[in-house]
Order: sequence, then C-alpha cells, then structure tokens
Amino acid sequence: MSRLNRAQTQERNRAKVVAAARDEFAERGYRDAKIDAIAERAELTRGAVYSNFPGKRALYFAVLAGLPWTVPEHPALGRSPASALGALARAWVARFDGPDARLGVDLFGEVLADERVRVPFTELLNLDALLLGLALERLRPPEPGARLVRVAKAALTMLHGASRLVAAAPGFVEPFDVVSACERLGGLSLNDFWAPPPHAPPARPCDEPWATPSTVDLVTGEEVPLGDGMIVVLGLHRLAAAEEAVRAAYGDTVRADVTVAVVTGEPAELDALARLVITELTGCLRQSFPRSAWPRLRVVCDPAVATAAGLSAVSDATEAAIHVANGRIVTRADGTGAAHAVATAGPKARR
Repeated sequence: MSRLNRAQTQERNRAKVVAAARDEFAERGYRDAKIDAIAERAELTRGAVYSNFPGKRALYFAVLAGLPWTVPEHPALGRSPASALGALARAWVARFDGPDARLGVDLFGEVLADERVRVPFTELLNLDALLLGLALERLRPPEPGARLVRVAKAALTMLHGASRLVAAAPGFVEPFDVVSACERLGGLSLNDFWAPPPHAPPARPCDEPWATPSTVDLVTGEEVPLGDGMIVVLGLHRLAAAEEAVRAAYGDTVRADVTVAVVTGEPAELDALARLVITELTGCLRQSFPRSAWPRLRVVCDPAVATAAGLSAVSDATEAAIHVANGRIVTRADGTGAAHAVATAGPKARR
C-alpha cells in the first residue's frame, strides 16, 4: 500500500475531525461539546484538530455545511410561484424531523454572538433572497423593472423563523400551516423595484489570458467550467453587488453568463458558513423548482477563481469583476460598483 503524502494525510485527518465533531455535536449538543472529546473520537491529538480548524465554531459550521441532502424519489416541482414556494417549504420543513435536525439548533446563537459572523450571515441571506427571487421571476415574469426579491425575503423569513421555533418551542410550529402560508406568498405584490447603484468605477478594457477553472456551482450542485461570461468576485460584506451584476447583465443585449465567486478574509471559519447558508436554500430549490426556472446565476466558493481573475489577495470587502470573451479577459473593474461597471460596459470595452 502506498504511503499518503502530506496533503492527503491532512485531508484524511480533516475528514476524521469533521466526522467525529458531527457525532459529538449530535450527542452532546454544540454548547457541551469539547474539542478534547472530538480529538479522542477522531483518534487524533488536540493539536491536530486545531491545525485544521481555528476553533469549535469553525468546526461547527463545517459540520453543518457538510450535512447530506436527501432528495425525494419523486419531488413535487412547482410550476407557478405559489406551488413552487409551497414545494420549497415542504422540502424545508421535512428536515425538522430528520436525523440531523438537532445539529443546527445553535447556529443562530453563534451568529448573534459575534458581529464578524452576523454581517456575513446577513449578506448571505440577501444572496439567498436574490437566488429565490430570480427563480420566482422565471415562473412569473414581473413588469419591467420590477422584481420578486422581497417576496423571496418574506418566504425565507417564515422558513428560518419556523426552523428556530421548532427547536425553541417544540410542538408550536405546524408544518402544514408553514407550507400553506408560503404558497400564499406566491401571489403577493410588494411594489418591489431594483435601483441601479448611483456610482460605479469605469470598466477598463484589457487583453489578458484566462485559465478556465472548473468548480462546483452551488446553485445546480454540478461541476462547471467557467468559460466566457462575467465573473464577479465578492467578499462576504459585498454580496449585495451580485444583484447589480445580474440586473445589468440580463438587461443588456449581450446577456452574458454571470458567476459570483464568494470569498472571505477568514476562510477557515466563514467559507463553511457561506457554503452552509447557500446550499441550505439551493438544496431545497432544486427539489421544488423545475430546472427551467433555476436562477441563471452561478455561485461558487472557490479561491482558485479569484486567483484566475488576477486577484492576489481578497477580503470580506472585495469587489472585482471581469468579462471573459473567446478565452481572454477583455474587461475588468475593481472596487465598489465594479460588478455593475463590467455588466454595463459597451461592446467596445468588451472586445
């Protein structure tokens, strides 16, 4: 048997730590779980745990982000906003009685405990609302300039609230009522319009090589090559700019594919949180919306994409955008408004 190299050994140990932590959290709960007990379960040292995770919270996020999604054998797909939201709610509340239901009960407490987590969590929920809103809009196109993101926010408010009350007030939540209420949100009109940003930096024409990376799209759950199109690199404090890219790009004659690459200055802890919040929604969305209604927006959590886009360093405040055409980077912009700038750049800037 061949010996594992250092990277393989670290990957194996990380997997052992996550598996042991999942068992520890399930048995004792997050609050009472101990790093020493996790190390013992994993048959590793305490130091080996900390070499993979900076603390118990980061490990907790990693465990939640790695929970498997169970897809129904015959999922009920919605063909209208009402039926799709009802199907989404059914997929969401089905987890209330699942084997991993107890694991997530301390998530909101950890979010509330630290603003460094609370701000990214808020931005991630805004990204979820955009993804759900875009899916609803493909089922019921609103009038020009209007959107269904606020309807999506109302649905997510109900679903996340129900999740918290299931743990805090057992027996209070009636899942059937949650589903019925979400269905009725599908016909709600909230006079919801998107306004473009007031300022944006100029997009700069360029001619640079683009090494097409392959990565997993968290919306579809599939590995995709990132070829021609628009790539927006956003830190966890700048995720609202995703909508600036989508609205501008899809309103343009170019109709470029848009990919949002989510990055953070604290990947050891917040990368797992990002994956958790996004996949919690998209896992249910794939079970409840027909593929034709899935949002035309890729979302990836892969630092290699930022590197390929020419960024040598990233933080939670990062915003940068590029446009790739014929395998070359032809436009780029950096700073607040970069996503909108590249999305609205004229054909001459893109060539």
